[in-house]
Amino acid sequence: MKLKGKAWVFGDDISTDLIAPGRLFHLRSNLPELAKHVLEDARPEFAASVRKGDFVVGGNNFGLGSSREHAPAILRIAGVSAVMAKSFARIFFRNAINVGLPVIICDTDKIKEGDILEVNLEDGKIADITAKCEIVFSPLPSAMRKILQDGGLVEHIKKHGNIEV
Repeated sequence: MKLKGKAWVFGDDISTDLIAPGRLFHLRSNLPELAKHVLEDARPEFAASVRKGDFVVGGNNFGLGSSREHAPAILRIAGVSAVMAKSFARIFFRNAINVGLPVIICDTDKIKEGDILEVNLEDGKIADITAKCEIVFSPLPSAMRKILQDGGLVEHIKKHGNIEV
């Protein structure tokens, strides 16, 4: 799986409440509408400006907080192709894979706002086209990559009848 897009850089401790604002709880049954508000408390212009294929780049502890599964789902609906961070809250990481949103654990210090990135999920390489550098990461296990290729866990199970890895 190869991905290409622009980097949107956020800092450490981006919580699920920053991603999917709790005050908009009433929209949880309308994820496309909720996606129009993704990350607006961290950066008000993000939801209106993000483009299909773009990347969210965080620091440490991305996705901390509640087990709000809406958070990775609305990132994906908004067009984010993957989230990169130094570390993820465990439940966010798991929910992201389940909804078909790639999550990459890597050193994000070299990635700057607006950099154009090319990501190879299988090879574990991020080419920062803008900065002309490469970032290496440990690729996700093949089982997770298969789930992502199928569009998430539900689609994977529909396709294979079980969790075929």
